[in-house]
Amino acid sequence: MDIETLKRDFRAVYREEPQVFRAPGRVNLIGEHTDYNEGFVMPAAIDFYTAAAIAPRSDTKVNVRSQSFDRAVSFDIADDLRPKHNWSDYVVGVIDQIRRSGERPRGMDILIQGEVPIGAGLSSSAAIEVAVGFALLNAEHATIDRVQLALLCQRAENEFVGMRCGIMDQFISCNGQRDHALMLDCRNLQFKLLPISPGVSLVICNTMVKHEHAGGEYNQRRADCEEGVRILQKSGPGIRSLRDVSVEQLERHREMLPPVIYRRCRHVVTENARVESAAEALQKNDLRAFGKLMAESHRSLRDDYEVSCRELDVMVEIATAQAGAFGARMTGGGFGGCTINLVVSEHAEAFRKRVTAEYEKAVGLTPDVYITSAADGAARVA
Repeated sequence: MDIETLKRDFRAVYREEPQVFRAPGRVNLIGEHTDYNEGFVMPAAIDFYTAAAIAPRSDTKVNVRSQSFDRAVSFDIADDLRPKHNWSDYVVGVIDQIRRSGERPRGMDILIQGEVPIGAGLSSSAAIEVAVGFALLNAEHATIDRVQLALLCQRAENEFVGMRCGIMDQFISCNGQRDHALMLDCRNLQFKLLPISPGVSLVICNTMVKHEHAGGEYNQRRADCEEGVRILQKSGPGIRSLRDVSVEQLERHREMLPPVIYRRCRHVVTENARVESAAEALQKNDLRAFGKLMAESHRSLRDDYEVSCRELDVMVEIATAQAGAFGARMTGGGFGGCTINLVVSEHAEAFRKRVTAEYEKAVGLTPDVYITSAADGAARVA
């Protein structure tokens, strides 16, 4: 990321000297569709960032520009803020939530530069939210509560943008640490950092497809899980979400559930168990065990949760056969998007070339392949 160019562009537009803050995108190593079931996830921040250059104003006006989009946005903080249903909602929503939290943010000039690929399922939206939120709160406070910032940004996406996302994306963007994954308990927001061997790269393969029914199917999966909880609550007290159901409990009460609902619940319940096992594997630096859990996760997402697609399955099959690959699985909501692969670093470039060629031959699309490592969370750029 070229911070000096960003500063130069900011000076050219606003005639002021900015401060610059940045926040990363993320990839989820394991723990898919568990966050909104109060379960466990294991994301890592990635070395692709969104930066926000800002300078305070003497009034209550906010001017926002992005180098990724042509349209600039201006508004007054004192006004009734409403969604415009474009990229600026991620910025305005955060400002709205800061205001609702009791803070009195000042007017600002903002210029955004993003290198997190848009539409690839790597959480470019959370990176924008966290970068802007961190920048605005930093202007008011010496220290920032990163957990509260993550919650604020999640509310902005839930309530202003209208996307019912879980907490994972904003949380890892705030709290990521270089060379570590983060295991998050989405119920109580307790987390622990887990080391990733420095000899391992995170290789993200974008299938270049996103099927149109993804949004509706995502909401349907949430509804299926809620129906499973409603039914299982009849078996006894103490079940608030699928987080409270063990594999043994689910099997014992299997006959209570319609077949589709049972499979949805089985994915979530077994995926939570896989995340806990994956944490143990990372602590022992047992990457082969971790890779096996990734394979089990993909099969469960494909067969029980039914959120994979042909392109994702082909990509995982190709990646699994490559030298230096410990594991591969789809990552994100599904129906297209990306896979995440753990690959020995010295094999990563050869992995990228072979996967690109074989996927293009099999599917007819040229994938984007990103070689990255676990990165630090939001920070001011000196």
